[in-house]
Amino acid sequence: MKPVLVIGHTNPDTDSICSAICYAHLKRKLTGGTYIACRAGAVNSETKYVLERFGVEEPRLIESLEPRIADVQYRKIDGIRRDVSLKRAWEHMRDGRVQTLPVLTRWGQLKGIITLGDIARFYMEDQGAQALAEARTSYRNITETLMGEMLVGDIDGLFTQGKVVVAAANPDVMEEYIGEHDLVILGNRYEAQLSAIEMKAGCIVVCLGAKVSKSIQKLAGEAGCAVISTPLDTYACAKLVNQAVPVRKVMRTGDLTYFRENNLVSEVKEAVSKLRIRYFPILDEGGHYVGMFSQRNLLDIQRQQVILVDHNERAQAVEGIRETEIVEIIDHHRVGSVETMNPIYFRNQPLGCTATIVALMYQENGIEMVPTIAGLLCSAILSDTLMFRSPTCTPLDQTVARNLAKAAGLNIEEHAAAMFGAGSRLGDKTPDEIFHMDLKRFQASDKSIAVAQATVMSQKALEQLKGQMLPYLESLLPHSEMDMLFLLLTNIMEQSSELLFVGSRAKEVVRAAFGQEGEASVALPGVVSRKKQVVGPLMTAIEADGEGL
Repeated sequence: MKPVLVIGHTNPDTDSICSAICYAHLKRKLTGGTYIACRAGAVNSETKYVLERFGVEEPRLIESLEPRIADVQYRKIDGIRRDVSLKRAWEHMRDGRVQTLPVLTRWGQLKGIITLGDIARFYMEDQGAQALAEARTSYRNITETLMGEMLVGDIDGLFTQGKVVVAAANPDVMEEYIGEHDLVILGNRYEAQLSAIEMKAGCIVVCLGAKVSKSIQKLAGEAGCAVISTPLDTYACAKLVNQAVPVRKVMRTGDLTYFRENNLVSEVKEAVSKLRIRYFPILDEGGHYVGMFSQRNLLDIQRQQVILVDHNERAQAVEGIRETEIVEIIDHHRVGSVETMNPIYFRNQPLGCTATIVALMYQENGIEMVPTIAGLLCSAILSDTLMFRSPTCTPLDQTVARNLAKAAGLNIEEHAAAMFGAGSRLGDKTPDEIFHMDLKRFQASDKSIAVAQATVMSQKALEQLKGQMLPYLESLLPHSEMDMLFLLLTNIMEQSSELLFVGSRAKEVVRAAFGQEGEASVALPGVVSRKKQVVGPLMTAIEADGEGL
């Protein structure tokens, strides 16, 4: 069973990260199942400070949840080496009930594939008496294929010259068709064995388990002729011997179709739909073989189960969310556009922070709140409510945060100041990093907008940031696939913000939303909450503008 991923929105903030960590911990406690906290973007400076403060590692980064070949229920079919006989390859297919085998190096790298059809084609076509020699077949393969025993010679040596001959005639006739280096299949007649050795045969195969005399073995050894004893009769030997040919003679090596574990299933489906091949090899990132899949496996893929925290809109979710199975949502934002396959547990409360909801769920389920979890949840509430200054903050947020602070041994004022100080240090960041640190995208009417927020601790820092960011927004807009870009610069200490904006009719939208005039920015005294004080008025104004404002 695959683990359930608990993940927040893209461009995660402290609430998104801490809620994911703490809710995954709660689910593990409640169910005993495997729940993994994840993130959908880089950790910002404020959140990094919080995680380091409580000794918690950053959650796993998930850039996309689109299913990949690694998510497919593929078969772990063992591979074979190039020197394995066709008979062994066929037995491998028969026992494993497969029709395709990968041919691998000793290090597990793919060198080719062989199918049941390839073996049948080789066996049914007339390969000629020289097939064993042309394929440089090992005596080990010949001995195993004939279920025999090698009495004279090097079992790891190769049969590289001559043809296969069945010596059914009298010894005085054999010299007419036995050539030097030939492999001669014969019976228990001493004279026939001796004649083959004298004709400089490369190997004699003595059938029906007949005893090979010591004198014949000695003569063969001196003449450099290998001797194999087999319980099979001459007919069976003649029929089977070409199955000793090594796989490398028959396997396909050119234009192999294989896929990597990280290939997207959607792309693989399109590629294999045009091919008349039953099974395809899978390689890991290092190029090593891991298994085989069929087109049918692509239809039976198990969707990744996810729990969304701190968001419920596709525009804010990690890429590939449509291909997953959403099993829960824990959020404090407006209900957006995410659809689910089945009824789910959806908890949405009008509070200042998702972490408040998570903390309440610990309390409701009687799960002990350890200091680390309490500290993370308290930090998230302080961050999202700007230490209770945001209009989204409720009395319940404050009560829960203060209780969490006690459990974590925190001084709220000191901890909040340290958090905000870490988050407002933007001097080492590029305008692109600042804009994307805390960015959310929205769809209003037929317009796509992006609203980012950055916090500072003084008006001087705000003015410096404004000078950097306005030219950046203007240069970004043509490449952003957005109709309008907004950046809310928030002065935490003075509880006010300045809104920067670019885009077609952005000026008219801002005027309608806030009643303020500005060419590229407007001051918004008392505005600190993007969710409650900025996004709502902007969306309303854009929709009205679309109707002819």
